[in-house]
Amino acid sequence: MVDTAGAPGDTPDAGPKPTLTRDNAIRPLWGSVLAAVAAGVALLFSFPPYGLWWLAPIGVALLAVAIHGRRLRAGAGLGFLTGVVLFMPMLSWTNLHTGYLPWTLLSLAEAGYLAAMGLAYAWAAPLATRRRWLTPVLVAVLWVAQEAARSRTPFGGFPWAKLAFGQGEVPLLRWAVLGGAPLVTFMVALVGGLLATAALTLLTRKDHGTRTVGAEEAGSGVPKLPAVPVMAVGWVVGAVVVAMSGMLVPVAAPAGDSVTVAIVQGNVPRLGLDFNAQRRAVLNNHVQGTLDLAGRVAAGQEKQPDLVVWPENASDVDPLKNTLAIEAITRATEAIGVPILVGGVTDGSTPQNVRNIGVLWWPAGTGNGGGADLGQLYAKRRPVPFAEYIPMRKIARMVSTEVDRVARDFEPGDTPGVVDSGATVIGDVICFEIALDGIVRDVVTGGAEILAVQTNNATFNTAEAEQQLAMVQLRAVEHGRDSLMVSTVGVSAFVGADGRVHDQTAFNTAAVVVRDMVKSTELTVATRVGAWPELALTALALGLLIAAGFVRRTA
Repeated sequence: MVDTAGAPGDTPDAGPKPTLTRDNAIRPLWGSVLAAVAAGVALLFSFPPYGLWWLAPIGVALLAVAIHGRRLRAGAGLGFLTGVVLFMPMLSWTNLHTGYLPWTLLSLAEAGYLAAMGLAYAWAAPLATRRRWLTPVLVAVLWVAQEAARSRTPFGGFPWAKLAFGQGEVPLLRWAVLGGAPLVTFMVALVGGLLATAALTLLTRKDHGTRTVGAEEAGSGVPKLPAVPVMAVGWVVGAVVVAMSGMLVPVAAPAGDSVTVAIVQGNVPRLGLDFNAQRRAVLNNHVQGTLDLAGRVAAGQEKQPDLVVWPENASDVDPLKNTLAIEAITRATEAIGVPILVGGVTDGSTPQNVRNIGVLWWPAGTGNGGGADLGQLYAKRRPVPFAEYIPMRKIARMVSTEVDRVARDFEPGDTPGVVDSGATVIGDVICFEIALDGIVRDVVTGGAEILAVQTNNATFNTAEAEQQLAMVQLRAVEHGRDSLMVSTVGVSAFVGADGRVHDQTAFNTAAVVVRDMVKSTELTVATRVGAWPELALTALALGLLIAAGFVRRTA
């Protein structure tokens, strides 16, 4: 008889102890490469304009499985590969009018963060191998940490393609009311981590001797389904439960008075960076759209609005200094009889600078007596690097002469965009700022009753506009505010506090939409706690990486 006894405390079915070898990796390496590419494709299609949100956790799972058990360099390389597959097509709208080099550099820079995350997961995988239940948590917190870093560095960060920004109107979006975008990302990645754990359980079932279900019973003669580890089924069930958990989270329901708001999408003569050369035509389009609305209101065909909102760059002819612009905006304001929130560009504090602003414009005899109200003016706090201002201009010019298109740098404002129109307090956010957690939170804690996103998509395409609208959906739920996005060319829309989109306009068309919005002064849990969920989850990620270091030393 063979002696099967082991050391004291050993059990025959315990299976081999996980090691730091690559035994748990996908074999051969090209299998991991294919999984990493598939991860990038799945993540890409989870975002607008495709909107296949359920692919996001599958993409997360594929990347985790691809990296698990690989060496550190392979983990970084696989993460980078997923990032390239995701970001190159997703950010292709950045090359429409500036050439391939800026688009390529931005995409590769963003992919670098996924490379760092891949390295971190490869480093910590031995810890997850020893404690399989840690795998979903590790995957989820590393995604949050990666997005936290990408949202802040370099030059203030570029947080496009957060997992949270692709969840549309599905249950997981509702977690935003408790912890904002970081918590939604965590939940999406947690689902992916659970799916990855199920896959890894199947891949390593021979090593661990996991009990199975569905195997043919010895001697019964009755065929059964192929053997499936019980734990793998459990992980999949857990993923489904987490994916649907948002249904239990109540979203905020604004209970204030309603305010009627009109958004004017004036359109531009032609798309492209040279829309600035069409400044007067763009302004005239928005003036005419407002005059047409006033005519329909006078004829009883449209409800009288309490406020009109124009998009970013509606008046790139300086609305504070140019006589013709002032006369045109005043004519529109007098015709509609209510204040207009005008998006414009005006001089900065020096001849080398300009400001991107939203300024409230009153009819005569109202507000400040009529005209531009400098007390209700918001200057964009976060200009876009290499688009609205050029960091390290001399060095940047060596890379691409396209930087010279930005002849005068936009200077940042220093106060949140809280604008009081009388009928409501507006939280004004300009374009790219909707992607920034703190910028949006500041206007809500500052007293905003509704959110208004003024944007200009004339230099991009429908995909970029729809990606931006998805961010508005998240912010509406996060802060419990009825919201709107108004663009020069589209997409424009209203978004309820439950994240649902209403009255969405077509791209590259003129449109005017009027809708009632419900005001709110209540603060959600997410608004109150601010960045703390992200800080806590990032700290947990760092803690797990430190713990993994001890595991690697003692293995």
